[in-house]
Amino acid sequence: MPNSNSNGNGKTSSSSNPSQKMSASDKSSMQSSQLMKLFEDELKDIYWAEKALTKAIPKMIEKSSSPVLTKALTAHLAETEKHVERVEQVFQSIGQTASAVKCEAIAGLMKEAESIMEECEEGSMRDAGIISAAQKIEHYEIASYGTLRQFAETLGLVEAEKLLKTILEEEKACDVTLTLAAVQAINVDASEEVAR
Repeated sequence: MPNSNSNGNGKTSSSSNPSQKMSASDKSSMQSSQLMKLFEDELKDIYWAEKALTKAIPKMIEKSSSPVLTKALTAHLAETEKHVERVEQVFQSIGQTASAVKCEAIAGLMKEAESIMEECEEGSMRDAGIISAAQKIEHYEIASYGTLRQFAETLGLVEAEKLLKTILEEEKACDVTLTLAAVQAINVDASEEVAR
């Protein structure tokens, strides 16, 4: 919800991006702020996550039996490889060398995904489990990129904000694709399979 500020005549106006009204010295101060440090730390976290996912998604593809799921995961693998490049561009846009710090949350979610793939019976049940695991990862990424995009906007990092917004929209689209695959076929098929 946008903030409203009184303009002195009893009317209110929505506040715009605060970085647009800052002087160069204000921006310089903000970019050496605690928020900037947090932005950089979170960026290192998601960079590790994206690189790790380029290795985890092929395992999901290999274990999936649904052509719809395989297609969705294959498309998302290609996107994830582009996300790695885009995050590197974000680092470059702030004058930093891309570096990764292990993302414990994604590491845990990937471990859970591996357990699901090992424990679920091959077929629709496993496919439903893969979608469940993949969507948990997607939701973490959506939260991370949403936060990073907002940080970039507040910090006046225009190029970074655009790159992060693009990734965020692609993560949201992947989540929708996985939901449709689950709802339209895979979950229904799994519900009709008799558990052994």
